[in-house]
Amino acid sequence: MSPFAEILRWVVETTPGAIGGSFAASDGEMVDYWAPGGADEWAILTATYGVVLAQLNSAFGTWHVGSPEYFIAEHASLDVLVHSVAEGYYALLAVTTPDRAISPPLGIALSHLRAAIGLLREEMA
Repeated sequence: MSPFAEILRWVVETTPGAIGGSFAASDGEMVDYWAPGGADEWAILTATYGVVLAQLNSAFGTWHVGSPEYFIAEHASLDVLVHSVAEGYYALLAVTTPDRAISPPLGIALSHLRAAIGLLREEMA
């Protein structure tokens, strides 16, 4: 297992409800991931949200406010957190939310993902 996958495994295993995470380049190509299941579905999820991040970067660039540090997409039963890492790379964390009334707050997921971002940056250096 690569150092990137180890970091992703740590963030998934320490985040309540997390089902997987990935690390990708600016073009959406998945560098590594950690999740049960096949790499293909994670590659598609990662690339799809990479497109969203690219669109946000473009929109915010037009307004001259800088690129977003992270964004969260809340779906009916899944939340997806996407966080910039460095040099166009980004990380994604998917968290199940079967019952929003009792699911853990997204703040925990974001806090754990931010810790992983620091580790990914160190590994990239």
